[in-house]
Amino acid sequence: MIQVCLNGSRGSGDSPAVPVSPGAMAESAALAVAAGAAEVHVHPKTPCGDDTMSPRVVAAALEAIRGAVDVPVGVTTGAWAEPDPGRRVERVRSWTVLPDLASVNWHEPGAEEVAAALLERGVGVEAGLWSGTDGVRRFLASPLAPRVSRVLAEVTDRDPASAGETARGLLAELGGAFGAPVLLHGEDGGAWPVLRLALRLGLDTRVGLEDTLLLPDGLPAGSNARLVAAARAELDGTKR
Repeated sequence: MIQVCLNGSRGSGDSPAVPVSPGAMAESAALAVAAGAAEVHVHPKTPCGDDTMSPRVVAAALEAIRGAVDVPVGVTTGAWAEPDPGRRVERVRSWTVLPDLASVNWHEPGAEEVAAALLERGVGVEAGLWSGTDGVRRFLASPLAPRVSRVLAEVTDRDPASAGETARGLLAELGGAFGAPVLLHGEDGGAWPVLRLALRLGLDTRVGLEDTLLLPDGLPAGSNARLVAAARAELDGTKR
């Protein structure tokens, strides 16, 4: 399974291809799904381009994307979108339109409370476990760990020469992860090496302008659809 991550914390200043408005998100999602993406991950944004968990903004993004594609759609609950842990829980409880999934970064303060609020509302939890943090340790000790929909193994090592080994170390630390599916991905310089490793290991992965602005040959991607198409080509090459 290849998930497309439409924008992340990036904005139009990073690339004009990064979708910021609900309409742009919907259009980008439709093209990415047509190129082979099976899920969508998005960061809803204020008109100023900031990530937010605002019920109004989340609803607008989800409704627009769901009007364009018929695949699961997930959102972020990252602390940068709402720094106060208690406020993040309040935001989840006030959502008027629910995503299929929401990522929760387990190393962040309040992660368990946010995950519990999502589960109470019937939203699937992607447990974001970043390399270089204590997220895995905290996750493996959590009573909520067996209830997550997926582990999102996130490799923060951006060096293409070492990101693969960092990814293997993260996976080893995870162990069986309570039998949860694992989606492995990297970012920037580590995005393509980690994606290739995920495909070789038969794991789910993701790609999109959140993770990298560049195609495997180093040229600007120009769209999420081109990144997904490149990932599909990598997958086809792995199967040969």
